[in-house]
Formats: sequence, structure tokens, C-alpha cells
Amino acid sequence: MASATIEAIEHELYDEPTVIRMLGMRRTLFVVPLETAPIVHAAASRAIAAAERKRFAGWLRLAGIADDAERWLADVEEVAIGALRARGEAVTAELTSADPRLGQKLTLAQGKSYEGTISVSSRVFLIAAMDGRIGRGRPRGTWIGSQYRWAPIERWLPGGMPDMTTPAAQAELIRRWLERFGPGTTEDIRWWTGLTVAVVKRALGEIGAAEVDVEGGEVGWLLPDDLPADELDETTQQDPWVALLPSLDATTMGWASRDWYLGPHRPALFDRNGNAGPTIWVDGRVVGGWAQRKTGEIATRLLEDVGTEVADAIAEEAARLAAWIGPVRVTPRFPTPLQLELAR
Repeated sequence: MASATIEAIEHELYDEPTVIRMLGMRRTLFVVPLETAPIVHAAASRAIAAAERKRFAGWLRLAGIADDAERWLADVEEVAIGALRARGEAVTAELTSADPRLGQKLTLAQGKSYEGTISVSSRVFLIAAMDGRIGRGRPRGTWIGSQYRWAPIERWLPGGMPDMTTPAAQAELIRRWLERFGPGTTEDIRWWTGLTVAVVKRALGEIGAAEVDVEGGEVGWLLPDDLPADELDETTQQDPWVALLPSLDATTMGWASRDWYLGPHRPALFDRNGNAGPTIWVDGRVVGGWAQRKTGEIATRLLEDVGTEVADAIAEEAARLAAWIGPVRVTPRFPTPLQLELAR
């Protein structure tokens, strides 16, 4: 969408859905078009669900809740999804009364500094979503709420999640990555998809990706019908542009190797785990960062000289963004050094 309102985005997510939230590549929550959902599911989500199911079964055995944890979990999941289908839509807390087992609690890392308690119900619905049986509906509270109403997957996909073979889905996922982010290196693709190098190489061969040289002397990949860089008309001038992108934006997080668009600004704009904070972009490069203050003001910081005209355009975009967000206050889940400094 060239421009959008919060209401328009919510309409596409919940009212007449064309997109869906789902946990996919690198165990990250993405919003994907409905036609892409089966690809993400078969290429990434399904394997994550299997691993999470196995891990949770281990926790159940360790807590003494069930000896045959896999069967116990499968039975509880059917009860939970049945209760959800009966209601049509509900948050996790509204469904725990369907079966006493859903209300049970598990204490993890007992006695350690990071000890925590989780409910059986929260994990059951998370795994069911990874398995493509349910989806995340409208959140409670405002549009930034993190407590979702669950709904059967048929709300988005009337026939259920279409089935794809894993190899075919992995190849198509990588083809689509190259279509939007290429050129990219094998490591870029491996990191972004969360797949192994062997799987990435197999998929690149299947889609006929072409080798190209990329900045830094590495080997990159392009789709065979993409125009080679040396044939581009470098005299063609594009209109200059600026953008204020949010934390974990798909563009900022698109590649593993980032120096070509991030320069020396990584320490200020990323946390220690590689999560991107809010960034300012000018003509395809990161030049600074921003944060929302408690007043609603969008505070910006340029990390390099961009000239008066571009700086004015950035200020104008910051004012537009403040008006777009309105009274909502957004707190990044993974704060970065510059964001924390600007938000004070």
C-alpha cells in the first residue's frame, strides 16, 4: 500500500482478511498474504511447531503432569480447538474453562534467576497456531495490543491451511525472497529463512538462481530473469526519498550482511541480539534513528550529514508519522541504544 490508515490495515487483517499473522522464519511473527501462508507454513512454521510440541511435551513430563505427554497434549489441543470453534473467536483466558487441564501452570527453570511460570493453555494455542489450525485475530485494546483473539484458521482460509511439500515450499520461499531482496548471499538467505545451508543451496539450484558479484567480493544470487547490475542505466535518476521505518521492519532485517546499507551505525541502531530499532532511511541507506517520546513527539537523530533539504524532508516525515500514530504510545519490545536515548 502506498499509503494506509490503521483502519484500512485492520480491515485487511480481520474484517475481510487478505493477510494473516503467523509465526514463521526464524521463529518471528510475520504478516503474510493469504496466498503466501501455505508457503511459509510448509517451509518454516510446520518444523517450528514440531520442535515446540516436542519441547513442551518434555516440560509436561518433567512437571509430572503427564507420562504420555504427546497423547495428553494432542487430546487437550482437540478440546481447546473444539471450544474455540464453538465460540468462533476468543482470547486464551476465555477458553481455559473448557477443560481443567488448560488451566494448569508450569514453572520453568525453577530456582534460577530467570525462573518463570507459563499456562498450559497459552502454549497449546501457540502450538496450534504454528500448526496452521488457528490464527491471530484482532488484539484486545488498541492495535498495538499483544493479546490476540484466536479464531479457527478457516476465518482466513475457508478450506483450511493448504498442504505443500516442504522442499517445494522452501524453494518458493527463497524464490520470493530473491524477487524482493535480491541480490543476496547464501548467508543472507540462510539467516533470513532459518534454513540450513544445504537446504538453501538445493533450493537455489531448483529455482535456477544466477551467481552475481556483490559488494565486498562475495558471491550473491539473483533470479535468472532479473536484470544484471552491469546492464542497468546508471544515468537514470530516481526521485530522492526518505522513510522512518519501525523496529524489526522487514527491510532493515532483510539481510544478514548489512554494512552496504547500514554503514557504521549498527551499534546505535541494533540491540545485542541483532534486533533492529527504528531507523531513518535516505535513498536506500540508513542515516539515523528515531523514537516516540511520551508526549507523542517523534524525536530523530541523524548519524551522518544529509544536507539541509533532506534533513527538512526527514523532519516533515517525522511530523506526519506522529500524526499517523496519534494518541497511541509505542514501546519497542527490543530497545536499542539510540532509541532509549531519544525516548527520554
